[in-house]
Parts: sequence; structure tokens; C-alpha cells
Amino acid sequence: MSGELDLVSSPVVRQSVHDAVAEGQHDVVLDLSEVFFCDSSGVGVLIASRRLMKSCGGRLRLILPARGAEDGSHVNKVLGALGVRRLFDVYPDALSATDEKCRPLSA
Repeated sequence: MSGELDLVSSPVVRQSVHDAVAEGQHDVVLDLSEVFFCDSSGVGVLIASRRLMKSCGGRLRLILPARGAEDGSHVNKVLGALGVRRLFDVYPDALSATDEKCRPLSA
């Protein structure tokens, strides 16, 4: 996804994650590297998506730039400022996010 993760786009993300679970997918990767704005609705949908994935024995993985919350993407900054980044498995790129041997980036 790209652009904004906000009140308008959050329902689309929520539905996409629900559809993936309904189709039997237990691992979902959200590429947020091109998201330049995230508000409380965006954070809420990420937390709800994580909760849904955990409830079905799955994993939600986020792709965000490798830099930390202080100097990284807007989403990184928002998640870090709210103290919830540590809840997510964050990877620097799609290859790392889909490679079972790779470890998430530290919060």
C-alpha cells in the first residue's frame, strides 16, 4: 500500500486482512514502506489486524524501512511514539519478511 493509512483507507486494509484469513492465509505481510501518513485509525487497524492474526495462530509482518522509529518512516515514528512498535514483527523489505530464517528488526 502507499499514501495514507487513515480513516478512509483503514477499512480497506481491515477488509483485506479479514479476506486473507477467510481464504485460509495465516501469515500476512503489509508493506508500509510507501505510506507517508498514519493516524490513529491506521494504528488501530494495524493492532486489530495483529490481534486477528494471533487469534487464528498466524502472524502479521510489517515492512518498514530499516531505520529506527526516531529517524525512519512516518509509520515507524507514529508506532514508536505510541509505544506499540514492539508489538509488531517489522522487516526492512519483502524478502526478509517472507524468509523464515530472518529475524524482525528490533523496536
